[in-house]
Amino acid sequence: MKIRSITCFSNPNNEEFSKQIQSLNDLQRYCREEFENIGWEVQTIRLATTSFGTYTNQKNALLKITELEHTSIQNGFNYLSIGPARISYLDEYALIPEILAATENVFCSGIMTHPQRGISVPAVKACAEVIKHSAGIQPDGFANLRFCAISHVSPFTPFFPASYSYGTQPAFALAMQCADAALEAFDKVENAKQGCLRLLNALNNAANALLPILKTAEKKFGIPFKGFDFSLAPFPEDWCSIGRTLEKMGIASLGYMGSLTAAALLTDTLDRGSWWHVGFNGLMLPVLEDSTLAARSENSTFTIKDLVMYSAVCGTGLDTVPLPGDISIEKITALLMDISALSLRLRKPLTARLMPIPGLQSGQRTQFDFGFFCNGNVMDFPAAALGVLLSNSQWLEIHKREKFT
Repeated sequence: MKIRSITCFSNPNNEEFSKQIQSLNDLQRYCREEFENIGWEVQTIRLATTSFGTYTNQKNALLKITELEHTSIQNGFNYLSIGPARISYLDEYALIPEILAATENVFCSGIMTHPQRGISVPAVKACAEVIKHSAGIQPDGFANLRFCAISHVSPFTPFFPASYSYGTQPAFALAMQCADAALEAFDKVENAKQGCLRLLNALNNAANALLPILKTAEKKFGIPFKGFDFSLAPFPEDWCSIGRTLEKMGIASLGYMGSLTAAALLTDTLDRGSWWHVGFNGLMLPVLEDSTLAARSENSTFTIKDLVMYSAVCGTGLDTVPLPGDISIEKITALLMDISALSLRLRKPLTARLMPIPGLQSGQRTQFDFGFFCNGNVMDFPAAALGVLLSNSQWLEIHKREKFT
């Protein structure tokens, strides 16, 4: 296991924002040193703000965000999330491709739903347009790594691109890389229950080892610790593959029947953890960040429909999914609508980080040269433009199912 990120949160509208950034920098340096002293590697340091629309406008957004990117780097942060575009301000979505083109280390998101009103059809379409237009920023479509469409994601989630802050006070949280712990937990066990128990113990023990440092930092700097996100994040090598873990649990090949059961067992285990929960704490299946998932993208039995289905048992949604470069905005919209509906019906956080690859068609192989990616095949899904009953609506009201008969 490793610490994927110490993620700090702040609000640029706060009059003491500069002091907050310095305090957060001091906090992360303290935590990093203390973690490393007890044998824990910290991969990245990240800063997330409130929604960029709360501290910029259409005229000054690019200037303010590029300045904030520079400030964050100067203060020891590897990456910056500027929060989500907001449903009530659709012009914010249109700015996102320009922001991605003007920056290198800036991430952001777009909200698609409201917990009471349902799916905002215009916001979903706006997110689809961001994905389509951002694909052309770089020849390989890489800019979409820094954007995701979100539904029901709470503030202080430490995993990017969905991270954002809320309120005026700073905070921090930990995003964990722990797919390797799941893989180890199911090695040489007699049954799934035994593997799940080993995984639960490993994650609880990790949290218990780290928590004293976090509590000391909280007291020392006066900045609250929001919790751990033990989503089973992989690294693109076989030793840290969550796809390999699922297959080790008894699936001949990911995508075969039984995969959903394995996914549900893992996420049920995460729900039983005694650590302070924040963010997703779910099953993370980023196609291009996992060696097994990337390999299975070559098979017709592993599809985007499967990934959506696994999201229903507390996965985190669709992540780094390579799509055909000529995919239409209408097809992307239809997919995002389903993610939104699933999120609202189950009242759970879901995201979609989709990556149309210019010049590639379904079944062709990606050619990324990036240390956190494994190359896989471009995936596609059955979709067409939505009919008027859905597409012409402003809101689609969907409520959480409260009663079961």
